[in-house]
Formats: sequence, structure tokens, C-alpha cells
Amino acid sequence: MPKQKTHKGAAKRFKKTASGQLKRDHAFTSHRFHGKSKKQRRQLRKSGLVSHSDMKRIKQLVANMK
Repeated sequence: MPKQKTHKGAAKRFKKTASGQLKRDHAFTSHRFHGKSKKQRRQLRKSGLVSHSDMKRIKQLVANMK
């Protein structure tokens, strides 16, 4: 059985934290900000964590990531 390779598209989108969780950026941040409130725009700037239900699937994609 060959080794599983890191999914490069996923590796560019997720970063591992020191505790082993995965950091992600928010969606809806590229354009059309006039339809979003100032509070929503401010909160979208911050990164989020991958939800528990998606963790197993995404960890397989970025298995070999440092």
C-alpha cells in the first residue's frame, strides 16, 4: 500500500495549532461587503477552528502536514 499524500489544496487552507486542532479562515470574505454589517465584517477577519464533526475528514487530507 503506498503512502497517503497530503492534499495540497487543503494544506493551503488549514494550519495545525499547538494543541492539534485545525485553524481555518472564514468564508464570504472576498467581495460584496456593502451587504454585510460592520460587526460581521470585523468578525470574519478572525480565524476559526474546524468543527468536531469535520475534524476526522480534514485530518486525513492534511495527514502529513507539519
